[in-house]
Amino acid sequence: MDIKVIAFDADDTLWVNEPYFRRTEEAFCELMSGYLSLRDLERELLKIEIANLPLYGYGVKGFVLSMIETAMRVSQKTISIDVIERILELGKAVLDEPIELLDGVEEVLRTLKQQYRLVVATKGDLLDQERKLKKSGLGHYFHHIEIMSEKDEANYQKLLRHLDIQPQELLMVGNSLKSDILPVLSIGGYAVHVPYHITWAHEQIEHTIENERFKSAENILQVLQML
Repeated sequence: MDIKVIAFDADDTLWVNEPYFRRTEEAFCELMSGYLSLRDLERELLKIEIANLPLYGYGVKGFVLSMIETAMRVSQKTISIDVIERILELGKAVLDEPIELLDGVEEVLRTLKQQYRLVVATKGDLLDQERKLKKSGLGHYFHHIEIMSEKDEANYQKLLRHLDIQPQELLMVGNSLKSDILPVLSIGGYAVHVPYHITWAHEQIEHTIENERFKSAENILQVLQML
């Protein structure tokens, strides 16, 4: 490998994220339990979230709007203002969660920064991701921050052009096979999957990946052994 740049996903690769959404979803479903079963509420919320992605993108704000829309739909628009206020409170609580770095992250960044250009390549709400990066205290490790509306081949190609590198000079590290791994492999880059114990249903894939430029690690510290 002739790697010059190592890109890291942020949420659930550098710091904890998905558990906060799961906890909020559970609170929402409990709030709405008088209308549908837990499973049906989860299914309806996921369906509305995915339908809204082209409008709202990823992040807490879109999640809150999708919860409100779900509440309106399952209640047939009879939901009270008090419940909507409670949903807004749930969303604000997610935005106020502390940043909890995952084990080994800072050691990996400190070590790799001596030899490679490091970047953050994440998706989501711009303000929210900038806030989390600032609170994390990791910003000084990174040469560049790329916050994408969608992690697809076109946006990874755009990142390559910005960094002035070839695809084979990029290594992407992330927890999502769908967003962090497959698009990078498709454009000719290298990728390491570091799984997280919780993955949003929309980010899951059904097939296995067979590619000589792909590796899987049990934790982020193993990335050091792969280079």
